[in-house]
Amino acid sequence: MSQNKTVSDAPNFLKTIIEKDLESGRVKPPIVTRFPPEPNGYLHLGHAKSICLNFGLAKDYNGRCHLRFDDTNPETEDTEYVKSIQADVKWLGFDWNEHLYYASDYFQQLYDWAVYLIKNNKAYVCSLNEEDTKKYRGDFTTPGKDSPFRNRSVEENLDLFERMKKGKFEEGAHVLRAKIDMKSPNMNLRDPLLYRIRKTQHHRTGAQWFIFPMYDYAHPLSDAIEKVTHSICTLEFQDHRPFYDWCIENLPVPAHPKQYEFARMNMTYLVMSKRKLLQLVKENYVSGWDDPRMPTISAIRRRGYTPESIHMFTKRIGVAKAENWIEYDILESCVRDHLDEVALRAMAVLDPIKVTLTNWTEGEQWIETSVHPKKPELGKRQMHFCESLFIERSDFMENPTADFFRLSPGGKVRLRNAYVIHCQEVIKDSSGKVIELKCEYEKATFGGKPTADGKKVKGIIHWVSAQKNIEAEVRLYDRLFTVPHPEDTPEGVDFKTNLNPKSLQVISTAKLEISLEKATLENRYQFERVGYFCLDSQDSKPGKLVFNQTVQLASGH
Repeated sequence: MSQNKTVSDAPNFLKTIIEKDLESGRVKPPIVTRFPPEPNGYLHLGHAKSICLNFGLAKDYNGRCHLRFDDTNPETEDTEYVKSIQADVKWLGFDWNEHLYYASDYFQQLYDWAVYLIKNNKAYVCSLNEEDTKKYRGDFTTPGKDSPFRNRSVEENLDLFERMKKGKFEEGAHVLRAKIDMKSPNMNLRDPLLYRIRKTQHHRTGAQWFIFPMYDYAHPLSDAIEKVTHSICTLEFQDHRPFYDWCIENLPVPAHPKQYEFARMNMTYLVMSKRKLLQLVKENYVSGWDDPRMPTISAIRRRGYTPESIHMFTKRIGVAKAENWIEYDILESCVRDHLDEVALRAMAVLDPIKVTLTNWTEGEQWIETSVHPKKPELGKRQMHFCESLFIERSDFMENPTADFFRLSPGGKVRLRNAYVIHCQEVIKDSSGKVIELKCEYEKATFGGKPTADGKKVKGIIHWVSAQKNIEAEVRLYDRLFTVPHPEDTPEGVDFKTNLNPKSLQVISTAKLEISLEKATLENRYQFERVGYFCLDSQDSKPGKLVFNQTVQLASGH
């Protein structure tokens, strides 16, 4: 996808479907969508796309979007994840209002419907062990064969299912299966599981239940209970759609939702598998789910991404029917586009060299400049200037190349918002490292005025007062993986071999202009000529400011 594609160009075939449904009368308003995460981990950028899509469609058509937790697996779910998911949806600017639901709210109804299926000879208790169940199921080239327990009587199935519910059997002893077609070319219709025994505490229902519905059974019925009109999911559920429809068609449900699939979001340089992200967390390759290098919503929030930039990104990439790959650069471009509009300007020197102005006799001076060059309504900021300054080490070259236009011995450079300076002397320590530059300034050049000799000074560099500044820790981030497709590894090679050992650089020597003393978590900052930054929400505190790099400046800035 081209980075130049405008937001309005991105297609969304789901809008066409909804408009046809409304026009034909198949669906009566309001449109009802839902975002149905399983609370077994933190949400990532792929979920952000789904959130924006489901809530956005509901908003576009004056409908509503439900937040529903599909909490049918007590072994992996936790209230920690429930809270984080709610925070992520709120951060993206959406509100479910009174429409917060849990699949566990429907456990009794789902059980009653399972009994209905048994009574109508459409479900049975199967006692095959897991290994034999797989053998009987067949594969994509071999038809399945009926379980020896498939023809149990309705009375025996009801009795066994009731005893499963009461916890009379051990895990794995029995399952409840739908009675469909073991020879179906669609593996999902070969008598799929409806219930399994789990003697594990559920995060909401505690020890009330010993059997739990399978996701593929609970999901369509939860949609029907909530009268969802458009059940939107990712493409891997396309082959599950016939069973979704089977559940709706074979039970006395109050509504008949339809499932539609769109391509999941695959992004270069990222891993989107919850299981693999959990692996990175548990094995301490990252500091946690909100490590700013992670693709989780909590991580990008901590890194300084804005909700607006994520909305821009999801609109820009559109909604596709076929699997595709999105370049990470597109995301960063959206983040830059929004931050350029809202980020407050400041100057920071990450790797300082001291500059002493040998002809400075003015004492201290306060230079007034804008907080944002395009938004005068944000006001001005005061920068301290004196005889001692810090500049970036990379802005000085002792033996400059032909295309180097910053400071060098005998050369001139303009200090941003201040004066032209002329390098007179280079001071080194015993190891030969440059530690100070002796320079003279030209008083008449303030405010962009020309030098006395009339020659144009090409280079403009940033600086910070050496007398009045803030010392801070600055964290620079690179991509977490070194290759575009980190999961695409030869057999037997772990995806973690593609981790980038230089994905985090911690700078403890940074000198920041004094205005950043009043930096807040709510604001984003452009460190001029360096990049976009924000205060770290976890580690920054009064007396120890920690700034995270959100994104680098675009090339040419």
